[in-house]
Amino acid sequence: MSYQPAIGLEIHVELKTKSKMFCSCLNDPDEKQPNVNICPVCTAQPGTLPVINEEALRKVIKTGLALNCQISKHSQFDRKNYFYPDLPKGYQISQLYRPLCKNGYLEIGGKKVRIREIHLEEDTGKLIHPEGADYSLVDFNRAGIPLMELVTEPDLASAQEARAFAQELHLIMHYLDVSDADMEKGQMRVEVNISLSSGSKLGTKVEIKNLNSFRSVERGVNFEIERQEKLLRAGKKVIQETRGWHDVKEITFSQRAKEEAHDYRYFPEPDLPPLHLAKILVDGIRAEMPELPQKRRARLRREYGIEENNVEILIYHKDLGEYFEKIISEFPARLAPEKLLRLVKLAANYLISDLQGLLKGSSIKDKNFLISPDNFADFIGLIERGDISSKIAKVVLEEMLKSGADPSHIIREKGLAQITNEKEIEQAVQEVIAKNPKAIEDYKNGKQNALQFLIGQAMAQTRGKADPAILTKIIRSAII
Repeated sequence: MSYQPAIGLEIHVELKTKSKMFCSCLNDPDEKQPNVNICPVCTAQPGTLPVINEEALRKVIKTGLALNCQISKHSQFDRKNYFYPDLPKGYQISQLYRPLCKNGYLEIGGKKVRIREIHLEEDTGKLIHPEGADYSLVDFNRAGIPLMELVTEPDLASAQEARAFAQELHLIMHYLDVSDADMEKGQMRVEVNISLSSGSKLGTKVEIKNLNSFRSVERGVNFEIERQEKLLRAGKKVIQETRGWHDVKEITFSQRAKEEAHDYRYFPEPDLPPLHLAKILVDGIRAEMPELPQKRRARLRREYGIEENNVEILIYHKDLGEYFEKIISEFPARLAPEKLLRLVKLAANYLISDLQGLLKGSSIKDKNFLISPDNFADFIGLIERGDISSKIAKVVLEEMLKSGADPSHIIREKGLAQITNEKEIEQAVQEVIAKNPKAIEDYKNGKQNALQFLIGQAMAQTRGKADPAILTKIIRSAII
């Protein structure tokens, strides 16, 4: 008997807002000092009342529009009752009955994964467990931060699909600028619901909580599928429960019985009014929507014909992709298509391979990044015309990164202009030939690598400045 996985995701994303969800405290995920960004509201002091953060509402609506959701005309907040030490009120303000967004989808690999809803709630505080101590500490800086929760239908069928969904959502969060979604900081947390079935009816659902990396999502799902299949094949039952993920051992482990909605005793939040979302508000947010990853991915392939791997890098690194398109816009409009294609491919390759390597983890959006798009376009033009060799190009690019100067100025100042004088190149070739008689013999015996060796030696002799085509022609003539 074969078992088919049905996988649904619940993804929590902390929103990037100036203040918390129901008070004016600073929303600062980088604050290191505990219990600094707190007030009577987010610590639930008696007599305090929440006020809805409009910026958070707008970010959830924007996300819903990006994910093809219906935006509710009428929404409300509900009170979710449960006790946990880092939950100041003893309940959480969330949404159950009327979420802000519902019935959407995200396409992954040509497959539409349905999104049941996206709702808005407040985050909890953070428990700190000092090593070796018999107590725990509570930091309420995070308590009350706007938290968006997205719930999919069980449409995913593998660990790879679950990972791909989470990665694409992560990208969308960046393109919309609704969250930094840094998983290491807990700004995006993935929970997975998995069941196995041998027919049309879904099996018993098991939840894996708080997966904090794409790798953990994939490995956690794979482990849980294997664990449940072993139980079923042994004639045992899968228990509905919540399980944790152990990153080191790479196993899931039982935490508690899975709660149902009625366990939380939801009821409408009495301290907040119902929400009536006017069409003009939603249309205004729709008008602000940027180009999203899937559309940009398709456009880059269609318009520029660059390699698939390079497309994905330019999509994943949004700032790099935008810089790339600024460079392309600097190329003359009336270029022949084949020449434009060469320039575009060169620009992509030098951006992704050479420039990224020189940046060493920093970014083109940093204030000290000095290379303007028009200077980079000029640099690519010099390479395409053969005015500088690939070796000199690396030197020029490094200097551009340091100074921001235009490439022609650097070439003049550093004496890096390409040597095209045949007599000068021939002199360098003769010196190389005199020093490497064995390489010449190897070439005459059919070893083609010997030619490349000699070209490399001659390039070194001219400090990379010799015109490669002229150099190759002279070497071939000299050793035949």
